[in-house]
Amino acid sequence: MNSNLQPDQRMVTTLTVATANVLNLANPGRTFYANQDTYSQNEFERKIEWLGGRIAALNADVLAVQEVWDEAAIKAAVSRSGLRYSTVAVPGAENDEKSNGAQNTPRVGIVTRLEVEKLQSFPEFPAELRIQIPGVGEHIKFERPPLLATLRMKHGQVVHMLTAHMKSKRPKFLQDAKGEPQEDREDPKNLALATLRSLMMRGAEAAAMRHIVADVLQRTHEPLIVMGDFNDGPHSVTTQMIAATGEVAYDKGARDAALWNAYEVQGEMALKRDVAYSHVHQGFPEVLDQILVSEEFLPRSKFSIGDVRRVDYFNDHLQEGRDRSRSDHGFVRAVIRVFGG
Repeated sequence: MNSNLQPDQRMVTTLTVATANVLNLANPGRTFYANQDTYSQNEFERKIEWLGGRIAALNADVLAVQEVWDEAAIKAAVSRSGLRYSTVAVPGAENDEKSNGAQNTPRVGIVTRLEVEKLQSFPEFPAELRIQIPGVGEHIKFERPPLLATLRMKHGQVVHMLTAHMKSKRPKFLQDAKGEPQEDREDPKNLALATLRSLMMRGAEAAAMRHIVADVLQRTHEPLIVMGDFNDGPHSVTTQMIAATGEVAYDKGARDAALWNAYEVQGEMALKRDVAYSHVHQGFPEVLDQILVSEEFLPRSKFSIGDVRRVDYFNDHLQEGRDRSRSDHGFVRAVIRVFGG
């Protein structure tokens, strides 16, 4: 790249990325949670038809997906979109002679037009991050393993994409092997303990995610985009454990492994509105689904290869009532300008 050229004089390409929690996307007739009915064929058709329309509207070069039980189901939805993608992959949810989809918990995946050089799933934490959870025992792995994809754009630029679905804030009450409660959920002390368990589990996941981010970014200057359902806000402790943006104020060297919220660093001409939410909980809008970018997509970084032009929230369906054919999360899309030469 000729660094003497101004941004508007360089070859420019657009990279569009998006994240979508697709709400228990499973094949018809398959059990995903014991306390939920399976999808009938008609329900499944409505779900993939709706999702196909959303995928078409997003029209992303890279789409990070969460809550997929069957890889075949997301492939059906992508096909229904009418768009062409070279890779649709959900490790751990394959439907073949060796696997009948995800078991116990849904998985995350990626849908992309870019060349895929490597896909890596991270089921377990580094040994030093394993912790003891009260009443549960040693906590050693992600509930939904994050997926790291190393991709290459047409002009040769390498981009890393990390898809995440963090542990929810829902209290972790103890259950027996049959799913029967072992604690009185009406007892406020038990509620506090169950909430602490959830917080500890989510914190361990965030620390493990931070390890992955640091390994990708430190001293490489290869860009990283982290997308997914963080199950917490942009400035929460767990999100900031992953991003470490706040550390930059005290140590400029921390920029090397930090991440920034794409919504907060989008271009000055972007249409920022007060509808930036991706989930509604008990009537309150929240931003749980996020896109984070490394400093290579900050315009003022000396390592910049592009910038975030705009971020959009596709959330109108959240006001349409609960229906299993639609997601209970809004989808988030970022349009990124990349200097290609």
